Parts: sequence; structure tokens; C-alpha cells
Amino acid sequence: MDHKISRNIKKGSYSLTDFLMILISNKVRYMFMFILGFMWFRNHSDKKMVKNAVISLTVALLINSLIKLFYYKPRPFMKHRIRLLIPSKMDSSFPSKHTILMFAISTTVFLCKRALGLIMLGLSVLTGISRIWVGHHYPSDIIGSAILGSLTGIVIEKMSRFSKFFYK
Repeated sequence: MDHKISRNIKKGSYSLTDFLMILISNKVRYMFMFILGFMWFRNHSDKKMVKNAVISLTVALLINSLIKLFYYKPRPFMKHRIRLLIPSKMDSSFPSKHTILMFAISTTVFLCKRALGLIMLGLSVLTGISRIWVGHHYPSDIIGSAILGSLTGIVIEKMSRFSKFFYK
């Protein structure tokens, strides 16, 4: 089913769409870093949220690394004839590091600042779709990574309300 969905998403050649998906896949993370950096210097109340987002990002990266140590799933281009738009590592397809990190950050921001968080969640969804489009991941990899990243953001945000460590 994963392969059928991936294949249907990538039917034909769409140079403008390919360009946009490559751009989203490679550059949205830098936009997130810029947003967090801007918010860090904006005012004191945003520093708490930025700190939580960085902690969520770190925990999500740890979760990603642990899963990849114990679970291997070949990437779509390794198993099927899928056009690869940008070079990729040959490591496990699940979880998608780009997606898990984007969702961890955007969920944390969403829980504090709804409007900005919704925009960032939308960009996270686009990042996930772009990772399928460029041939690096299956839809199930993206869905699972989005869930893991969102749960990480929620847990860190909830823990921060009860812990002085986050507010030092």
C-alpha cells in the first residue's frame, strides 16, 4: 500500500512541483531555526517556548537515532524503481528525521502560540509530503514520524509546566 501511494503521488514529471518539493524538503528547517532565533531575542516570555522547542528537537533526534539503531526499513528508491530527486543516505526510511524534528518544533510552538504554530504545522505537513515526493520516504514513515514528533512536543511542553529545570 505504501508503494502504491508513493507511486501515485509521483506520477509524471512536474518540473515546477519538483522544484518546490526539493526547496521545501531542503530549506524549511532553516526557516524554523530563523523563527526560533527571532523569538529568542524578541522577549522573555518567548524564551521559555524556544527552550521547550529546542528540548523537543533534541529528544526527537534521540528517539530517531534509537529507532534507527534497532529497526531498518529500506527507502523507497532502494526497493522500487522510484525517481530520486535529491541524493539520499542509504539508512533506514523510518523514521523520517526531517519530519519528526519539524513536528516536534511546530507542536511545541502551537501549544504556546496558536497562529504561528498552525503555520509551522502546515509547513511540517508540507515537509513530510516533500520527503515522499523526492523519493526518500513512504507515507507510513511520514505519518509515524509526525505522530512521534507531535507526541514529543506535547510531552516536553506538559513536563515543562511542572519542572523548574525548563525555566532556569
